[in-house]
Amino acid sequence: MKGIITVLGKDKVGIIAKVCLFLSENGINILDISQTIVQGYLNMVMIVDLSGSKAPFDEIYAGLKKVEEEIGAQILLQREDIFDSMHRI
Repeated sequence: MKGIITVLGKDKVGIIAKVCLFLSENGINILDISQTIVQGYLNMVMIVDLSGSKAPFDEIYAGLKKVEEEIGAQILLQREDIFDSMHRI
């Protein structure tokens, strides 16, 4: 199962590191990553492979919400299939 993670917030040292550390600790592989900083704001999108994680989706989502609080940025995790369905015309 693949997921889409978006991170948006004021840029500061350690945001990407903390998100990537959480993913690594949970057996989640980053397949693709794109980041942009515009006038001091970070916008990052990741495509991740969730199939290596032993944790269910809800636990991963909750864990990312804890990381969100730590770093002061918005983090959203969506399943790829739901994301694709939402964005079909």
